Amino acid sequence: MGLDCARPHSPRIMEKEITLKRFIEIRREHGHTQAEFAKLLGVSNTTADIERGRTKLSGKIVSELLRQFNINPLWLFGESEDKFLETSRTSVIPKVVTVDSSDNDNMVLVNAKAAAGYPQNIADTSWYHQLPAFDLPIPEFRNATYRGFQVEGDSMLPNLKPNDWVLAKAVEHIDYVSSNKMYVVVLQDAVLVKKIEKRPNSNNITLVSLNETYPPYEIKPFQIQEIWEVSSKLTFNVDATTETGLLRQLHQSMEELKRQVGNTKN
Repeated sequence: MGLDCARPHSPRIMEKEITLKRFIEIRREHGHTQAEFAKLLGVSNTTADIERGRTKLSGKIVSELLRQFNINPLWLFGESEDKFLETSRTSVIPKVVTVDSSDNDNMVLVNAKAAAGYPQNIADTSWYHQLPAFDLPIPEFRNATYRGFQVEGDSMLPNLKPNDWVLAKAVEHIDYVSSNKMYVVVLQDAVLVKKIEKRPNSNNITLVSLNETYPPYEIKPFQIQEIWEVSSKLTFNVDATTETGLLRQLHQSMEELKRQVGNTKN
């Protein structure tokens, strides 16, 4: 009769297996090859040796997983079931609030061209000086921070057309968003107008277009820099590419905007 020498894995070995399994899970979830993932994490050539347990998972790699994918280090090492860090740690409040000469909040207007540089200059107060600013003397636009953004593309048709303008209110916390509203979402490399959904049992955020030809897609909360809740839209039938023309047409649209606010209340 043979002797059964099999032994249960030690806790240390089991922890290592969990870590490697979860490391591989992250790579596959994002659709990266071992070589691609190695490049993202600053690892030489490939992650194959890490995944086989031949190379130790360094602190630098753990740090990159946290920075790039918001991975909770405790989850990675099998000490937590929370894969991502809490969304409450993600700040989405405006990085800069602009005021007029009387220290009253005003509404900066970010056109499609300026939006291309907005994410990179989001905290640079001097950058905002190049943008036109507008004071909207309507009570509904008081006691909050608003910003105007020009719509680019057709992903929010039929509600928003290309070159429309949306006037949007700053959102303080990501938990305050509603799936029934539209938002300007400022990511690390783009400014988008979308609906926002938070799916049950997921820490990811889903961005949804009204135009069904654009599929929804998921992002991590830490990828969001600012969120602005769309309050109103302005549609112009003539060219408003210059600052003077835009401000003039905003003034001309005041009565229409008041009507929109009145209809919303009713």
